[in-house]
Amino acid sequence: MLNLPLKTPQFSGPLVLLILIVLAHALSPVSYELLAYHRDGISEYQWWRLLSAHLLHTNLNHLLLNSAGVVLLWAVFGEYYRPFYYAGITTGCALVTSVGLYLLVPELQWYVGLSGVLHGLFAWGALSDIRTGRRTGWLLLLGLAVKIGYEAAFGGDQSVSRLIEARVATEAHLLGAISGLLFCLPVLFFSKKSITT
Repeated sequence: MLNLPLKTPQFSGPLVLLILIVLAHALSPVSYELLAYHRDGISEYQWWRLLSAHLLHTNLNHLLLNSAGVVLLWAVFGEYYRPFYYAGITTGCALVTSVGLYLLVPELQWYVGLSGVLHGLFAWGALSDIRTGRRTGWLLLLGLAVKIGYEAAFGGDQSVSRLIEARVATEAHLLGAISGLLFCLPVLFFSKKSITT
């Protein structure tokens, strides 16, 4: 039997995130003009774009794919979710991903999407599994590493590119996964208290 994390603290974060990304999509094209990652805008001190770009999507397919990702990650790792943790991890992963794109991928002029954050949440969830003694966390981390390695070697999935009508920003996936690992490592090393308390 599927045991979904249905306590309010476990689903409230993902629910708020889903509402925000649907609302941002509904307010397009105005939301794209004001909130998308535009390198020139960020250079002109429009720093909110470092966070807000992750709420936007190129089209309905992109929105549905990332919404499914939010729900799937909640179903798998939701037992670790608490509003404070979830807000901190999603915000932190968004910021690290965008700053990384800005500093390391100067040719990327425009970006929207939640996939970097989702990769960060996946890495964080896998490490949380490891922390609670679940060996499957190691398999999940290995799978994530293989996926990111494949994307680094061969690029993003072309069928997904056609579906979302944009290039898959594999750099965001890598940066997001790194950020998820970075945010979980201090908890792993410096706290013996369980995340679930």
